[in-house]
Amino acid sequence: MNRQTNPQTKQQIVDTYFMEHRAKLVDIAAYLDRVDRGHGDDAADFRDVAFRRAVEILLDGQPQRAGRILNLLSDHSTKLPQSADGMKGALGAVSLTDGGAA
Repeated sequence: MNRQTNPQTKQQIVDTYFMEHRAKLVDIAAYLDRVDRGHGDDAADFRDVAFRRAVEILLDGQPQRAGRILNLLSDHSTKLPQSADGMKGALGAVSLTDGGAA
């Protein structure tokens, strides 16, 4: 059984949300441009690697993109987190060197 979970048509969704997400897409492009123009250590930061993997998921055409990206960026470790003293908080992705899945 193919259950429709959204009462709107594709056209209604595009009409309603396109401009908002167009702006977000331009923000993402600008972020990637800034990173690419940056100088300094050429070693890829684990957050940048995870971000670019998330962009690949956006383009793969497969279902559940939001869930798969959230899963990619989530910490699945079972160890207790280290103290966040001196940090602003979460990093937004998990480092492979820390045993994460990014």
